Amino acid sequence: MESISVFDMLKIGVGPSSSHTLGPWRAAERWIKELKDKNRFNKVESIKVDLYGSLSLTGKGHATDLAVMLGLSGADPELIPTESIDVVIKAISNSGNIIFNNEKTIKFNPKTDIIFNKKFLPFHSNGMTFTATINGRGYKSTYYSIGGGFVVQEERKISKANKIIFYCTFPYPVENGDQLLRFCNQLQLPISGIVLENEKSIRSEDTIDFELQRIWNTMLECMYLGCHTEGSLPGGLNVRRRAFDIHKNLIGDTPYNDPIEWIQSIRNTEVKFRQIIKWVSCFALAVNEVNASLGRVVTAPTNGSAGVIPAVLMYYLVIENHDGNFDDIKRFLLVAGEIGSIFKKGATISAAMGGCQAEIGVSSAMAAAALCELQGGTPEQVLIAAEIAMEHHLGMTCDPIGGLVQIPCIERNAMGAIKAINASELALDTDPNNVKVPLDKVVQTMWETAKDMNSKYKETSEGGLAVGVNLSDC
Repeated sequence: MESISVFDMLKIGVGPSSSHTLGPWRAAERWIKELKDKNRFNKVESIKVDLYGSLSLTGKGHATDLAVMLGLSGADPELIPTESIDVVIKAISNSGNIIFNNEKTIKFNPKTDIIFNKKFLPFHSNGMTFTATINGRGYKSTYYSIGGGFVVQEERKISKANKIIFYCTFPYPVENGDQLLRFCNQLQLPISGIVLENEKSIRSEDTIDFELQRIWNTMLECMYLGCHTEGSLPGGLNVRRRAFDIHKNLIGDTPYNDPIEWIQSIRNTEVKFRQIIKWVSCFALAVNEVNASLGRVVTAPTNGSAGVIPAVLMYYLVIENHDGNFDDIKRFLLVAGEIGSIFKKGATISAAMGGCQAEIGVSSAMAAAALCELQGGTPEQVLIAAEIAMEHHLGMTCDPIGGLVQIPCIERNAMGAIKAINASELALDTDPNNVKVPLDKVVQTMWETAKDMNSKYKETSEGGLAVGVNLSDC
């Protein structure tokens, strides 16, 4: 059974895409390790990278080529100062050299050594092959970015469903909602309690708290940055940042000096129904505007859907519970991570495999479930919230205009956050005995929908809004 940690589902990285940016970045790192393990790294004479399928079709808009170069350069997506990304890329382009893993200078021309192949490899639509020339011979390794920053190689495939298998290390292994509920009933623990027990089996609770705090800090800083950055997004669509103007109108003259004081300042603003909708939308837009400009975000469960979970958690802290603290944040993130892992195991979190239902739909389900537990929902109601949120995203296509994670992606995060809050409220007023559609059925349905969906609606920019709206129209 797959053993997926909350820290697998919530990763810190650089935008704009977990599968098209963070995945290829991590794949380059994996390839370097492979070369070193086989004592080939120091013998490498030249490098070539082939991108296939969705990575090729929308790779430019998703900065896949930049991510590959950064990964080959040895940069860490969690730590690299985002303002230095352009410096590294320009140095490679201008010099015609890359400092391989920041250790060895090799000739490298991005225009000829990164090749965009439109054909799809059979295992997954996000395929890439790294080739190293050593003594005149080419050594190739192929990796697949399967969504959410997860990277695998083809030999790890299981025969029927393209799933990845790991030996489970958790004391309470969960593959679906029914199993999760059985553990909750057996141990008389909330869902967050089960997840915490599993996490404690592989790391200390101090480490868990430290890493969850780091994830939340990244989310908060991302919202703060997005709400305080004016102008247009890069990429050619000339999309005007909206979080700045919305935030300015909402916050008024309330004083603050940093993100922590900002939370208290928001709590002191006028809160009516319209303001709540605007605040939640503002938080979500802010995150994904940062994501679209190659900023640092938390993959939750993907970069394209990174705004939903922080927006809903922020809603809880500034609207629902002014006494909310780290314990609430911890429980929220633990539940969200577990729900995301159920969708990954039973379906997909890759838009290239399942359309946007796999990104915004899953993130909305994660946020709805997490909010429901904080609002006092039973484990059964928590899963109901996740089911409701996903049910109303089924069939959502991925059709980014110009291959950029901007239109309609940024607005979809705002809509996914609002749906998550609504789903939680509906679940809290639902008797589990009256539920007709359990979570596991909607996960299965999502996967069947993904398989039936035409490939042009799966992050290829070959259908939907991506062809209905021309760049010249923008």
